[in-house]
Amino acid sequence: MNSEVEPDTPPVAAPASDTKKPSPWRLLPLVVIAVAGVTSYFAFDLGQYFSFEALGEHRQALLTWRDDNQALAMVTFVLAYGVVVALSLPGAVWMTLAGGFMFGLFEGTGCAVVGATLGATGVFLVARYALADFFQAKAGPMVRKMEAGFRDNALSYLLFLRLVPLFPFWLVNLVPAILGIPLRTYVIATLVGIIPGTFVFNSVGNGLGKLFDFGQSPDLGIIFAPEILLPIIGLSVLSLVPIAYKKFRGSEA
Repeated sequence: MNSEVEPDTPPVAAPASDTKKPSPWRLLPLVVIAVAGVTSYFAFDLGQYFSFEALGEHRQALLTWRDDNQALAMVTFVLAYGVVVALSLPGAVWMTLAGGFMFGLFEGTGCAVVGATLGATGVFLVARYALADFFQAKAGPMVRKMEAGFRDNALSYLLFLRLVPLFPFWLVNLVPAILGIPLRTYVIATLVGIIPGTFVFNSVGNGLGKLFDFGQSPDLGIIFAPEILLPIIGLSVLSLVPIAYKKFRGSEA
């Protein structure tokens, strides 16, 4: 009888080639959205509809259709706004103006906010499916630390990014998806955070009728006027207060 005890065999590490890599096919939905956006914009010459001239030219037809189909007009507007945002077409501002022009300040703001949130959520879900694995595979220690910090304070950071009108809307749609932010947090922050800016542009749209009567066009740079931009910046700073408080309490511990 052999009394020798064989040493434990150390586990064999899986070869690097066996590591599951992100599939390029996961990028397909994002590619489809990008191609659909570019193709539809140029194929249907959508740029001609995103202008003050187009709103002025079709103003009576739009208002008549709204009066004859109030509920349908609002639903159609919300869905159209969602498509514009989901395809990242350069027409969200014009849609917001049209909402104020057709439905008034408060109803127009509500329709625009819901439409934009729906479209942004669609982009978020597609981006999460397509890009999250690629990001995780490439992320280094510093990026992962940033990811953890963003997750811990997701609502505050997202509110800040949505409130400050200096970051491209499409970019703010993508970053939270890559960083693994919960869908519920993303939707709440988007819904609440875009209200101030949307309200400002809807107020401009609400007054377009009088400007058209006098042959004038509004100044879209109004959102950067100090009396409007400063309160929005104030709100964005307030959204970061929970983060500052958490860090302060952490330093005391």
